[in-house]
Amino acid sequence: MKKNMGQFDRIVRVVLALTAFFFVYNKIVTGTAAIAMTIAGAVFIVTSVAAVCPLYGLFGISTCRTHHSHT
Repeated sequence: MKKNMGQFDRIVRVVLALTAFFFVYNKIVTGTAAIAMTIAGAVFIVTSVAAVCPLYGLFGISTCRTHHSHT
């Protein structure tokens, strides 16, 4: 897949994921909300590592500085 996430976007997602994991681990958030936050955090980590956001692709959004074209 073509990368569509810039460095800043990836860093923000990792920070949000770590914050979500912190809240769940320290039982600040529990129950269904904790499950949702854990899943969202995991998705943020995976998309940050891959530098690809499926929703960005669906809407034609790219936060990369340079847009690589495939021929």
